[in-house]
Amino acid sequence: MKSTGFTRNMIMIIACGAGIVTLSLGMRPAFGLFMKPLSLELGLGRETFSFSLALQTLLNGIGAPLFGALADRFGVLRILLIGNVFIVTGLALGAFATGPLGLHLTFGLLVGIGTTAVGVGVVMGAVARSVPADRRSFAFGLVMAGGSFGQFLMVPIAQFMLSHWDWRGASELLALLLGLVFLLSLGMRGEQRTSTAAPGAPMTLRSALAEAAGHSGFWLLTAAFFVCGVHVSFVSFHLSPFLTDHGISGNVAALALALIGLFNIFGSFASGWLGTRMRHRYLLALIYGLRALLFLPMLFLPITPLLACSFAAIMGILYLSTAAPTSGIVAQVFGPRHFSMLYGIVFGAHQVGGFVGSWLGGFIYDRSGSYDAAWWVMIALAIVAALMSAPMRDQPLRPAVSA
Repeated sequence: MKSTGFTRNMIMIIACGAGIVTLSLGMRPAFGLFMKPLSLELGLGRETFSFSLALQTLLNGIGAPLFGALADRFGVLRILLIGNVFIVTGLALGAFATGPLGLHLTFGLLVGIGTTAVGVGVVMGAVARSVPADRRSFAFGLVMAGGSFGQFLMVPIAQFMLSHWDWRGASELLALLLGLVFLLSLGMRGEQRTSTAAPGAPMTLRSALAEAAGHSGFWLLTAAFFVCGVHVSFVSFHLSPFLTDHGISGNVAALALALIGLFNIFGSFASGWLGTRMRHRYLLALIYGLRALLFLPMLFLPITPLLACSFAAIMGILYLSTAAPTSGIVAQVFGPRHFSMLYGIVFGAHQVGGFVGSWLGGFIYDRSGSYDAAWWVMIALAIVAALMSAPMRDQPLRPAVSA
């Protein structure tokens, strides 16, 4: 007899997963507040620290399939604990960086490896394997909604740290705060495998990869999520300096980032709920199309505190709302057996896009003195992503059966 709700173990997995995503994702946009004070103290252009953050994001992309496969094979707990060590070490040592190499090795390499191991792909894999198919989209939305709270929480915390200490002290305090991932990881020990694929489904890593490689929808989904990564990183790391360049105060810029996180809670929850009522591919096309429209005012309207906060609120609704339908398509088409690895590939493209978005923003600004060209790139990519999402194949390759 099918249960009508989540079991206690499922609730624990979802809650702890949301907490881990809260800290790991919430930390990333907070680095945008470090951009100006760090660059000014070290006498570096914005492109240098942008590259460190881009390297971090690129490592997320390269490592996501690897850590996803390891989590599929050995369980999430070991991977999460290893990742926590790397994050805390990177943030603690980053406080002593004195030049580009130090920034790249700490904020880039160490934090990049750590955030990959505690990333969305690993957490979502545990959720996908622990929650029945008819409740996955809603569970994914809950994880991302809880994780969305991270930006609302972490950005003001980082701003408070930077207003009372310098960026080095703030980095050390963030290292202490991220130690909470260790405790939350322990709550993921109850990962279950309540759903399996039907008989005859590919169960080996090689056959799962081959199946995905021959599926056109998988590549369209991957390409669209690449665009999402460009958008998210550009907004996360460059919205704050963009606003302050236009005379907006640092506190209002921090508020705008926090509002993205706050409204992202509702956006992620709504996306998960809508994913149970409409085709995931149409939901993705809608989200990307709305982003293209949202970016236009940043080019044609005066930049005021009201516009900044309005943009942030709407962007928050659209910010990570792609995660639930993207996860849902992977689980729906291929099943949960190799979800972490396959979603790791898709999420890897997202993080490669994040590398492009982070670096490109700094590159364009340092050479033109403006973010205008970057906003046009964001608009064009959003339109392309919408056009790729609508026609993608998303039918299950085989029926799912309960264990």
